[in-house]
Amino acid sequence: MNNYIAQNRDRFLNELLDLLRIPSVSADSKFKGDMIKAAEYVRDRMAEAGADRVEIYPTPGHPVVYGEKIIDPSLPTVLIYGHYDVQPADPYELWNTPPFEPTIRNERIYARGACDDKGQFYMHIKALETMLATDSLTCNVKMMIEGEEEIGSNHLELFVKEHKEMLQCDTILISDTSMIANDVPSIETGLRGLTYMEVEVVGANRDLHSGVYGGGVANPINVLCEMIASLKDEDGHITIPGFYDNVQELTEAERADLNAAPFDLDEYKKDLVIDDVAGEKGYTTIERTSVRPTLDVNGIWGGYIGEGAKTVLPSKANAKISMRLVPHQTDTEICALFTKHFESIAPASVKVKVTPHHGGLPYVTPTDSIEYEAAALAMEESFGKKPIPTRGGGSIPIVALFEQELGQKSILMGFGLDVDALHSPNESYGLFNYYKGIETIPLFFKHYAKLKKQ
Repeated sequence: MNNYIAQNRDRFLNELLDLLRIPSVSADSKFKGDMIKAAEYVRDRMAEAGADRVEIYPTPGHPVVYGEKIIDPSLPTVLIYGHYDVQPADPYELWNTPPFEPTIRNERIYARGACDDKGQFYMHIKALETMLATDSLTCNVKMMIEGEEEIGSNHLELFVKEHKEMLQCDTILISDTSMIANDVPSIETGLRGLTYMEVEVVGANRDLHSGVYGGGVANPINVLCEMIASLKDEDGHITIPGFYDNVQELTEAERADLNAAPFDLDEYKKDLVIDDVAGEKGYTTIERTSVRPTLDVNGIWGGYIGEGAKTVLPSKANAKISMRLVPHQTDTEICALFTKHFESIAPASVKVKVTPHHGGLPYVTPTDSIEYEAAALAMEESFGKKPIPTRGGGSIPIVALFEQELGQKSILMGFGLDVDALHSPNESYGLFNYYKGIETIPLFFKHYAKLKKQ
């Protein structure tokens, strides 16, 4: 297999670069045509790789691309999940090179979606091609690549429920996560959930002269900032009543195991160019970014932000706020708690509107399953080291739904790194990681088929 990968190395890369040139931004309607173009590109490459029954399924939002290769119904079936949509690239001026003109520098591909998730899901298409070309495919394969992960996979639940028979499988394999380092392989065994909200604070019925009205009426920006500031105390503890009621607390032994993973705080700060870290008191950075819930402002706006000065009291101010959740919190529970609390702390001088956007449940997968063992053996064979189990801080909304609807656990065998700058300007993905993924995925199939026979 490695010879086939080496012989097709340039083509594998060029195909990914062509995919990265398509600005498939699901959150912005102006890219709707590009979303269709990306789905068609994925469909065509799946078919060329050797998948059968390759189709684009429309949804009320963006389409789902599905393909399969059933070599023997008696063999185990692996469902591959990924997403072709990407985060908005704004602000464009902070990119060193255009986000949709992929550039290779220092053995890394720089482009929006390079790692999240185009580079990672495309490894599976090339791995399928490699296994079929070398007559080494040991399991049936199904692939479902969606276009709404970055906006909460809002229409995927209906799709999964309507196509449960088509999606039946023995396990789900996902590459949309990261490793500790290229020389320290790891497998994520958990994800945080998500609740994403938008809030609006409205004062007077129009923008006001700050001299004539200043000091006499509420300034929505001031009020919004005060309300947001009150959502955490001096210890970084979230103040929403009931927020922590269902949080699963780790034992001291579990915390020790989690913190045993290689982590250099000085390197962490150096990479981010910060003088110190911040977060919930009493927890390490590893814990804060994986097993503790969070509340963060993702965007805030209001008033005059153009060149020069404009002395105005804005009529309204807005913010987008996300909360990462841990077992056993639910997005619906936290959404309700946040809404009730935010409305309750608003002064009578303003009106408040809270709009939920999307959410997802947290997820934990066992490390004593055949599926996890197959992934661990595959990574050990390709990297030469046993992978370390870790907990991830991000969210993949579909994972909990898969278990609920299909009755199967997901294996999070990702090949990204923290330096890939997901969701940020200058997102990138290492060439080493891209090719290592294509090499490792067939090994998962090999070990999984063997373990299932035992």
